[in-house]
Amino acid sequence: MRIPKPKLTWHTPSPPDDFFVPELCEPEALLALVLLAELLVMVLVLAEPLQPSFDWVRLALTSLFVQWNVLLSAALLCRLRPWLARLGVTAASVTCCALVVTLTLVCTAFADAFQLGGAPPPTDESYRYLRHALISLIMSGLLLRYFYLQSQWRRQEQAELRARIESLQARIRPHFLFNSLNSIASLIAIDPPRAEQAVLDLSDLFRASLARPGTLASWHDELELARRYLSIERYRLGDRLHEEWNVTQVPDDLPIPHLTLQPLLENAIIHGIQPRVEGGTVRIEAHVAAGCFHLCIDNPYEDDGRTPAWKGTRQGLQNIDARLAALFGPRASLSVERRDGRHYTCLRYPLARHMQQEARPL
Repeated sequence: MRIPKPKLTWHTPSPPDDFFVPELCEPEALLALVLLAELLVMVLVLAEPLQPSFDWVRLALTSLFVQWNVLLSAALLCRLRPWLARLGVTAASVTCCALVVTLTLVCTAFADAFQLGGAPPPTDESYRYLRHALISLIMSGLLLRYFYLQSQWRRQEQAELRARIESLQARIRPHFLFNSLNSIASLIAIDPPRAEQAVLDLSDLFRASLARPGTLASWHDELELARRYLSIERYRLGDRLHEEWNVTQVPDDLPIPHLTLQPLLENAIIHGIQPRVEGGTVRIEAHVAAGCFHLCIDNPYEDDGRTPAWKGTRQGLQNIDARLAALFGPRASLSVERRDGRHYTCLRYPLARHMQQEARPL
């Protein structure tokens, strides 16, 4: 007998939907449509000739008719959205307007057939149908224009965000390459065979860093990249470099910004291990708690009371901090502190995830 095991699915940022009409079945969209419909009802009722007393029945019937049309139109467009998305902007807009107008006329005929608004005067029938069709056409056209402009603004915002992240990513790779080459250069005079092996490791490492075109990598790939970098540093530092890993609770497929762990390890080694004759231990701890990923790296440091916590690490850490903010918003953070003779660099960012109960055979 096998017990059903919960399966974690991690959702990483995906490209925005190119179709300009949003998902009208979403709760937020439905609420906005209902409120907009009520505003339209108030305009229609107030536009009629003033009566000695306010006609609440007229308001209720008009509200029922308009809300009925709006909700049915939203459901229809939501259902047909995959098909509409294959059309061009103009064709999709004309089709949406035609569907809304047709549905409005059908609802008007249904209301007349069952006399839901009272017995309509026969002379006003054609005018009422024309009036309803024009109102639905104008409102649907205005809404579609708003959706289109909002889609264009969102697309421009996403393009600017991708350009910013790619720019930040491009700054890391040369910095990482130059520091690795400096480490290899120090090996050439003292141990040529190890220097040669380090060049091969660097080739594999840099190829791996260039192979992934996206802005996010899996935790497994990022961990492998960091361990390749540590192997190069171990050629140079030997027994002076020690590591302690506490990352077993992190899922392999957890998303992390590419080239995040390696720069943090590089700072820890250059500013915490390399200056000390006896070397030291770099500790890496990572876990997931309350929907957030936490990563903390600490290393020893010499406390002379004058060196600020950010000294010598400003460019790399600010780069990581900017990428976290661009990808995950204000809930992401990067902090640096020193206590008990060790330097701590910690980051956290939210993860969108949901649990799926995966039934296993009994």
